[in-house]
Amino acid sequence: MYEWSEPMQMVRDAVRQFVDKEVKPHVWDLEHGDEPPYGVIRKLMSTFAMDAMAKQRFEHVIAKEEAIARGEEPPEKDKGGGGLTALAGEAAAMGIIPIIEVCRYCPGLVTAMGVSMGLTSAAIMGKGTIEQKKRWALDLLTFDKVGAWAITEPESGSDAFGAMKASARRDGDEFVLNGNKTFITNGPYADTIVFICKFDEGNPPEERKILHFVLEKGDPGLEQSKPMKKMGLHSSPTGELFLTDVRVGMDRLLGGEAALEASGNRAGREAAKATFTMERSGVAAMALGIISQCIDKCVEYAKERKSWGKPIGEYQLIQLKLAKMEVARLNVENLVFRYLELAADGKDLSLSEASAMKLYSAQAAVEVALEAVQLFGGNGYMAEYQVEQLARDAKILQIYGGTDEMQVQHIARAMLA
Repeated sequence: MYEWSEPMQMVRDAVRQFVDKEVKPHVWDLEHGDEPPYGVIRKLMSTFAMDAMAKQRFEHVIAKEEAIARGEEPPEKDKGGGGLTALAGEAAAMGIIPIIEVCRYCPGLVTAMGVSMGLTSAAIMGKGTIEQKKRWALDLLTFDKVGAWAITEPESGSDAFGAMKASARRDGDEFVLNGNKTFITNGPYADTIVFICKFDEGNPPEERKILHFVLEKGDPGLEQSKPMKKMGLHSSPTGELFLTDVRVGMDRLLGGEAALEASGNRAGREAAKATFTMERSGVAAMALGIISQCIDKCVEYAKERKSWGKPIGEYQLIQLKLAKMEVARLNVENLVFRYLELAADGKDLSLSEASAMKLYSAQAAVEVALEAVQLFGGNGYMAEYQVEQLARDAKILQIYGGTDEMQVQHIARAMLA
């Protein structure tokens, strides 16, 4: 794949019209007011039938798993790659294009949507039983409910597993959960939360299994903080979670008894890493949206803004800035194309590949956005000019989902293995 197909361009144009009508007029309120992003997201989902497509894919997956559980052959349309594989390729494109276009104006909307529909639902679909998937995943995939994926803790940082203090201990037929999670996207408003912790069996912390529990808003002992103030992504609510003796049954443990019977703590870690792979892949699409918008704004400004009697775009230094931005755009776009090709072929990125994709794309987005501010000069530093917001929003791409430094580690370890 080397360019957007005609159907994809049609979808892109339709999404741009939606963004012009439903996102741009609300950006100031979403960024600087108290307007949660979920109404806009649900309107996007319904307008482009993304919720219906998600439901269709979910039903295919469940039908397959139920057939296998009964010892039967999977549905015919799932054989030979022509059914679910084709749907996966189509779904990937339909999911990527809105990310790119919305990120031109409001990357925070994409973060709020992606964590709920992507990370949280993926954790349940990846580790949950069929009953658990039916109970929680579909509502997240269709955005009928808001989800949060809770792994980061105040003292853990990049050492998410090693420094994890959140715990679960067995008490009869129940589990008692305790811990504090921070920087949790959708945390203040989430209906469904995947809480990741260590299973305390009286053994040393480094030997404890990693378990995933599903929490629901209103569970006794669960406190969801108000939205935190932060540098960028103001339209994406971020908060803390406080668990004090939250009691849940086996039905809340993703995977049920099988999760307890798994040997060692590798299974839980691998499940979380798989979720990281999905998150890192999406960063490239977000970066492409930010880069593309910065370029469009800079080209327009370079034609209109005059200095010493002529448009600044006629100066070679400005042309060099624009050319480097375009090179970055082409490189990130090609990474996105590769991701779509793999999805259409029914393949996934490895963790190291996703890390490389995120590392380059995030750095490119930050560099382009900062250059855009520089090109605009004093105007670029003002909130009225959009490049100021994009520069602040771009920075988080180098931090969440694993910092740049962690991406380097994953890439190098894979190379040296």
